[in-house]
Amino acid sequence: MKKLSRKQRITREISRLLGIVMAAMLFATGYSWFLLPYNMAPGGVGGISQLLNYFFGIPNGVSMILINLPLFAVSFIFIGKSFGAKSMYGMLVTAIMTDLLSFPMLHKIGIIADLTPYTHVVAGRQIYAMLAPEDMLLSAIAGSVLLGIGLGLIFRFRGSTGGTDIPVALIKQRANLSIGTGYYIVETGIILLVAIMLRDPKLLIWGYINLFITTKITDLASEGLPYIKGAYIISDEVDEIRNEIFEKLDRGVTYLNGVSGFNQRDIKVLFVVLNRRQVPILTDIVQDADPDAFMVLTDVHDVLGYGFKSRKINLGD
Repeated sequence: MKKLSRKQRITREISRLLGIVMAAMLFATGYSWFLLPYNMAPGGVGGISQLLNYFFGIPNGVSMILINLPLFAVSFIFIGKSFGAKSMYGMLVTAIMTDLLSFPMLHKIGIIADLTPYTHVVAGRQIYAMLAPEDMLLSAIAGSVLLGIGLGLIFRFRGSTGGTDIPVALIKQRANLSIGTGYYIVETGIILLVAIMLRDPKLLIWGYINLFITTKITDLASEGLPYIKGAYIISDEVDEIRNEIFEKLDRGVTYLNGVSGFNQRDIKVLFVVLNRRQVPILTDIVQDADPDAFMVLTDVHDVLGYGFKSRKINLGD
């Protein structure tokens, strides 16, 4: 059975690294042109970077790196593993792009000749943004959409931006809460902190609006709908694929006995249910183990059980 050659694997990794760069440009454009100038980042490290920029004048990209480095150290110490080289790479690229694509930097390197169209005054503070203050709703929508697309594509290319993924993982490990609950706790805390520190209650509303739009667009860009996928895998290497699913995806699998319609031989079919963000990883697992494998993805709804959110509503005591 022919597997991917070393050259093919290297080519695939290079294309993903370049893909992360392109995605980071969209991510950074959403931040630098629309959200950060108005302190409307939807939580995350970007939200904290707003405070460092506002009070100390530290560039947002530099702040993101300064905040993320301790978080990666925490992941090594308490979680027991790193978030991977691509996570570190994704974090550095998005942070660098955030500063590189800001209007003052684009003006400094000669891409923008005149900053006047992008210069605005908000509460006595001069900012540089694509849209004027009277178009803040458009800024919130455009910035969140670009941020979500960029983040979703980064996930699609197997990268990450680090950030709140790390404390969320720590909360899940230590407090035994779901990942979704962990994200809401962390992001809510950051959005609330920004609103309090900047003494602007409206930022709390903007933050939640942006968080909602960004998460929805991120999901669409990374895997599309629905949230849960089912996969049927027919291969001569189902045992190897099963082991990789256990190790890399932490998902259970089910063996189904089947008969090939073409040559009437007995075959094993592997069935697995997984989060849609895990589909690209599953695709790699299957292709690496058996390039000739046959895999069918299906939409799955109302999944109940370990590893998936329960829909049960308890109306009694």
